[in-house]
Amino acid sequence: MKSLFKVTLLATTMAVALHAPISFAADAAAKKEPAAAADSKAAFKNDDQKSAYALGASLGRYMENSLKEQEKLGIKLDKAQLIAGVQDAFADKSKLSDQEIEQTLQAFETRVKTAAQDRMEKDAADNEAKGKAFRDTFAKEKGVKTSDTGLLYKVEKEGTGDAPKDSDTVVVNYKGTLIDGKEFDNSYTRGEPLSFRLDGVIPGWTEGLKNIKKGGKIKLVIPPALAYGKTGVPGIPANSTLVFDVELLDIKAAPKADAAAPEAAPAAGDKAADAKAADTSKK
Repeated sequence: MKSLFKVTLLATTMAVALHAPISFAADAAAKKEPAAAADSKAAFKNDDQKSAYALGASLGRYMENSLKEQEKLGIKLDKAQLIAGVQDAFADKSKLSDQEIEQTLQAFETRVKTAAQDRMEKDAADNEAKGKAFRDTFAKEKGVKTSDTGLLYKVEKEGTGDAPKDSDTVVVNYKGTLIDGKEFDNSYTRGEPLSFRLDGVIPGWTEGLKNIKKGGKIKLVIPPALAYGKTGVPGIPANSTLVFDVELLDIKAAPKADAAAPEAAPAAGDKAADAKAADTSKK
């Protein structure tokens, strides 16, 4: 069980490094036609058998996905040997000692991390080059402006009133894509606008939304330095240039601090106050 957990941890680490989703049994099952209920009942004598099979199926699909992700790194593991290892472990006939298993997995973990790091660095360099070319082309479009920070934007509708400030809360609808058009976020399809304090998001948004007012619309092309940089996040690879179409629905000013001054203490020599204090002290 300890060795199995180690492999699972490796697969998870590697998948996260590649920003790749891990498919569990429920995910995979959703993509396939469910088996007939009658067939399921006939295959198992009781719930324990069914649960055991479900656990095995879930583990199998999990590892199958992991093997595919490893192949993307140039690491091709022998599936037959993986299955043999599981079977031998259950039969207590492992061809490797516990120490050999641990050493082999440690070496494999290093190999996976190195391959993943090399892949990320290559992808990051490619993304930066492609992003720059995209930004250079977009900058030439009519109405596009480039700020000192490198943010590119095109105001499609200015809106009315005052522009938002850092401390304001804004309510927006938006769609976010990579430069190849792949969508990674969309409040329209979720059916719910997003509300946030303007200085609490990526710099490209904080700067960009100040160029429109309530009711305005803007297109933002954000370089990596003003987005998620060299690290990226799940769904957004490292050094990605991001494209957002944003509609500013509302601006809510930050609540002002209570400006009411506390009641002033009586000044020294104030006869009325001194008399009141003296009278109080006698009670």
